[in-house]
Amino acid sequence: MPRTPRGIVEGMIYHVLNRGNSRQVVFHNACDYRGFLKLMEDGKKNYAIDIFAYCLMPNHFHFVVRPRIEDHLSKWMHWITNTHVKRHQIYYQTSGRIWQGRFKSFVIQQDNHLLTVLRYAERNPVRANLVPSAIDWPWSSFRARMATASNSVIDSPPIDLPYDWEDFVNQPLTEKELEEIRLRVNRQIPYGNKVWHKKICKELGLDPVFRLKGRPKKKKGRRDR
Repeated sequence: MPRTPRGIVEGMIYHVLNRGNSRQVVFHNACDYRGFLKLMEDGKKNYAIDIFAYCLMPNHFHFVVRPRIEDHLSKWMHWITNTHVKRHQIYYQTSGRIWQGRFKSFVIQQDNHLLTVLRYAERNPVRANLVPSAIDWPWSSFRARMATASNSVIDSPPIDLPYDWEDFVNQPLTEKELEEIRLRVNRQIPYGNKVWHKKICKELGLDPVFRLKGRPKKKKGRRDR
Protein backbone atom coordinates (compact mmCIF):
# COMPACT_ATOMS: atom_id res chain seq x y z
CA MET A 1 0.00 0.00 0.00
CA PRO A 2 1.48 3.41 -0.94
CA ARG A 3 2.30 5.79 1.87
CA THR A 4 0.11 8.81 2.54
CA PRO A 5 1.89 12.03 1.45
CA ARG A 6 2.93 14.02 4.49
CA GLY A 7 2.59 17.48 2.98
CA ILE A 8 4.66 19.05 5.78
CA VAL A 9 5.31 22.75 5.21
CA GLU A 10 7.13 25.22 7.43
CA GLY A 11 4.91 27.61 9.34
CA MET A 12 1.88 25.30 9.41
CA ILE A 13 0.60 23.60 12.57
CA TYR A 14 0.31 19.81 12.82
CA HIS A 15 -1.17 17.27 15.14
CA VAL A 16 1.37 14.45 15.47
CA LEU A 17 0.71 11.01 16.94
CA ASN A 18 2.59 7.78 17.43
CA ARG A 19 1.84 4.60 19.38
CA GLY A 20 3.81 1.78 20.88
CA ASN A 21 4.31 -1.22 18.60
CA SER A 22 1.19 -3.41 18.88
CA ARG A 23 -0.08 -0.76 21.32
CA GLN A 24 2.43 -1.90 23.92
CA VAL A 25 3.19 0.28 26.94
CA VAL A 26 6.12 2.58 26.24
CA PHE A 27 6.23 4.77 29.34
CA HIS A 28 6.35 2.53 32.41
CA ASN A 29 7.13 5.04 35.16
CA ALA A 30 7.85 8.68 35.95
CA CYS A 31 11.47 8.34 34.85
CA ASP A 32 10.37 7.25 31.38
CA TYR A 33 8.04 10.22 31.04
CA ARG A 34 10.60 12.71 32.34
CA GLY A 35 13.28 11.30 30.07
CA PHE A 36 11.09 11.68 26.98
CA LEU A 37 10.14 15.24 27.90
CA LYS A 38 13.85 16.04 28.26
CA LEU A 39 14.42 14.65 24.75
CA MET A 40 11.66 16.92 23.42
CA GLU A 41 13.30 19.89 25.11
CA ASP A 42 16.82 19.02 23.96
CA GLY A 43 15.59 18.43 20.41
CA LYS A 44 14.27 21.99 20.23
CA LYS A 45 17.84 23.23 20.61
CA ASN A 46 18.81 21.61 17.31
CA TYR A 47 15.57 21.80 15.33
CA ALA A 48 13.27 24.76 14.73
CA ILE A 49 10.09 23.41 16.32
CA ASP A 50 7.36 25.19 18.27
CA ILE A 51 5.42 22.90 20.64
CA PHE A 52 1.94 24.21 21.40
CA ALA A 53 0.63 21.11 23.17
CA TYR A 54 1.76 17.63 24.12
CA CYS A 55 0.40 14.67 26.01
CA LEU A 56 2.39 11.57 26.86
CA MET A 57 0.20 8.53 27.50
CA PRO A 58 1.29 5.05 28.61
CA ASN A 59 1.37 3.66 25.05
CA HIS A 60 1.25 6.73 22.79
CA PHE A 61 1.76 10.47 22.55
CA HIS A 62 0.11 13.53 21.01
CA PHE A 63 1.95 16.67 19.86
CA VAL A 64 0.61 19.90 18.38
CA VAL A 65 3.61 21.51 16.75
CA ARG A 66 4.80 23.98 14.13
CA PRO A 67 8.05 23.46 12.21
CA ARG A 68 9.74 26.76 11.35
CA ILE A 69 11.91 24.94 8.81
CA GLU A 70 10.20 22.46 6.49
CA ASP A 71 12.12 19.26 7.17
CA HIS A 72 12.74 19.89 10.87
CA LEU A 73 9.55 18.18 12.06
CA SER A 74 10.60 14.86 10.56
CA LYS A 75 14.19 15.32 11.78
CA TRP A 76 13.06 16.24 15.30
CA MET A 77 10.67 13.29 15.46
CA HIS A 78 13.33 10.92 14.14
CA TRP A 79 15.88 12.14 16.69
CA ILE A 80 13.67 11.95 19.79
CA THR A 81 12.07 8.59 18.98
CA ASN A 82 15.30 6.89 17.93
CA THR A 83 17.20 8.23 20.94
CA HIS A 84 14.34 7.11 23.16
CA VAL A 85 14.39 3.60 21.63
CA LYS A 86 18.13 3.20 22.26
CA ARG A 87 17.78 4.30 25.89
CA HIS A 88 14.69 2.15 26.40
CA GLN A 89 16.43 -0.95 25.07
CA ILE A 90 19.49 -0.39 27.25
CA TYR A 91 17.49 0.29 30.41
CA TYR A 92 14.96 -2.53 29.98
CA GLN A 93 17.32 -4.97 28.22
CA THR A 94 15.01 -5.39 25.23
CA SER A 95 15.38 -5.47 21.46
CA GLY A 96 13.12 -4.88 18.50
CA ARG A 97 10.66 -2.16 17.71
CA ILE A 98 9.26 0.16 20.37
CA TRP A 99 7.09 2.41 18.19
CA GLN A 100 4.63 1.14 15.59
CA GLY A 101 6.45 2.89 12.77
CA ARG A 102 6.55 6.37 11.33
CA PHE A 103 4.40 8.98 13.01
CA LYS A 104 1.00 10.13 11.77
CA SER A 105 0.24 13.81 11.24
CA PHE A 106 -2.30 16.22 9.84
CA VAL A 107 -2.27 19.98 9.31
CA ILE A 108 -4.68 22.18 11.28
CA GLN A 109 -6.42 25.42 10.38
CA GLN A 110 -5.42 28.16 12.84
CA ASP A 111 -8.85 29.03 14.20
CA ASN A 112 -11.34 27.16 16.39
CA HIS A 113 -10.15 23.93 14.77
CA LEU A 114 -6.78 24.46 16.44
CA LEU A 115 -8.48 25.06 19.80
CA THR A 116 -10.35 21.78 19.37
CA VAL A 117 -7.14 19.83 18.69
CA LEU A 118 -5.32 21.47 21.62
CA ARG A 119 -8.23 20.50 23.83
CA TYR A 120 -8.34 17.00 22.35
CA ALA A 121 -4.65 16.44 23.12
CA GLU A 122 -4.68 17.82 26.67
CA ARG A 123 -7.93 16.08 27.56
CA ASN A 124 -6.63 12.65 26.48
CA PRO A 125 -5.91 11.29 30.01
CA VAL A 126 -9.41 12.23 31.14
CA ARG A 127 -11.00 10.61 28.11
CA ALA A 128 -8.97 7.46 28.86
CA ASN A 129 -10.23 7.46 32.47
CA LEU A 130 -6.71 7.77 33.87
CA VAL A 131 -7.50 10.89 35.88
CA PRO A 132 -10.67 12.80 36.81
CA SER A 133 -9.31 16.16 35.59
CA ALA A 134 -6.65 17.25 33.11
CA ILE A 135 -4.70 19.02 35.86
CA ASP A 136 -4.14 15.65 37.55
CA TRP A 137 -2.03 14.27 34.67
CA PRO A 138 1.59 15.43 35.07
CA TRP A 139 2.77 14.45 31.59
CA SER A 140 0.90 16.92 29.40
CA SER A 141 1.18 20.55 28.41
CA PHE A 142 -2.03 21.31 30.31
CA ARG A 143 -0.34 21.25 33.71
CA ALA A 144 2.63 23.14 32.27
CA ARG A 145 0.24 25.71 30.78
CA MET A 146 -1.51 26.19 34.12
CA ALA A 147 1.76 26.49 36.08
CA THR A 148 3.15 29.90 36.95
CA ALA A 149 6.77 28.83 36.39
CA SER A 150 8.24 29.00 32.90
CA ASN A 151 8.48 25.81 30.88
CA SER A 152 11.06 25.38 28.13
CA VAL A 153 9.12 22.63 26.35
CA ILE A 154 5.84 24.40 25.62
CA ASP A 155 5.38 27.52 23.47
CA SER A 156 2.45 29.95 23.39
CA PRO A 157 0.03 29.05 20.57
CA PRO A 158 -0.64 31.66 17.84
CA ILE A 159 -4.27 31.95 18.93
CA ASP A 160 -5.90 33.24 22.08
CA LEU A 161 -7.09 30.50 24.42
CA PRO A 162 -10.45 30.85 26.19
CA TYR A 163 -10.00 32.53 29.58
CA ASP A 164 -11.59 29.47 31.21
CA TRP A 165 -9.19 27.05 29.52
CA GLU A 166 -9.32 24.56 32.38
CA ASP A 167 -13.10 24.25 32.20
CA PHE A 168 -12.89 24.17 28.39
CA VAL A 169 -10.44 21.24 28.38
CA ASN A 170 -12.34 19.25 30.99
CA GLN A 171 -15.55 19.56 29.01
CA PRO A 172 -16.06 16.41 26.86
CA LEU A 173 -15.75 16.76 23.11
CA THR A 174 -18.85 15.97 21.11
CA GLU A 175 -19.09 12.72 19.19
CA LYS A 176 -18.88 14.73 15.96
CA GLU A 177 -15.66 16.45 17.08
CA LEU A 178 -14.10 13.14 18.10
CA GLU A 179 -15.15 11.47 14.86
CA GLU A 180 -13.70 14.27 12.75
CA ILE A 181 -10.35 14.27 14.57
CA ARG A 182 -10.06 10.48 14.46
CA LEU A 183 -10.76 10.59 10.74
CA ARG A 184 -7.86 13.01 10.31
CA VAL A 185 -5.58 10.85 12.42
CA ASN A 186 -6.37 7.75 10.39
CA ARG A 187 -6.38 9.42 6.97
CA GLN A 188 -3.81 12.16 7.67
CA ILE A 189 -5.92 14.82 5.96
CA PRO A 190 -6.19 18.55 6.83
CA TYR A 191 -8.53 19.65 9.61
CA GLY A 192 -10.43 22.87 8.93
CA ASN A 193 -13.46 24.31 7.17
CA LYS A 194 -14.36 23.18 3.64
CA VAL A 195 -12.93 26.21 1.82
CA TRP A 196 -9.62 26.04 3.71
CA HIS A 197 -9.49 22.25 3.36
CA LYS A 198 -9.82 22.43 -0.43
CA LYS A 199 -7.21 25.21 -0.64
CA ILE A 200 -4.65 23.40 1.52
CA CYS A 201 -5.14 20.10 -0.29
CA LYS A 202 -4.43 21.86 -3.57
CA GLU A 203 -1.31 23.54 -2.18
CA LEU A 204 0.02 20.31 -0.65
CA GLY A 205 -0.97 18.01 -3.50
CA LEU A 206 -3.39 16.01 -1.35
CA ASP A 207 -6.66 14.38 -2.37
CA PRO A 208 -9.43 16.80 -1.25
CA VAL A 209 -12.12 14.09 -1.35
CA PHE A 210 -12.98 12.17 1.84
CA ARG A 211 -13.18 8.56 0.79
CA LEU A 212 -14.56 6.38 3.53
CA LYS A 213 -13.34 2.83 3.89
CA GLY A 214 -15.55 -0.09 2.88
CA ARG A 215 -17.94 -0.75 0.03
CA PRO A 216 -20.02 2.16 -1.29
CA LYS A 217 -23.59 2.31 -0.11
CA LYS A 218 -26.25 1.12 -2.54
CA LYS A 219 -28.50 3.78 -3.96
CA LYS A 220 -32.12 3.52 -2.93
CA GLY A 221 -34.57 2.32 -5.54
CA ARG A 222 -31.92 0.52 -7.56
CA ARG A 223 -31.86 -3.23 -7.90
CA ASP A 224 -28.70 -5.28 -7.83
CA ARG A 225 -27.62 -6.58 -11.19
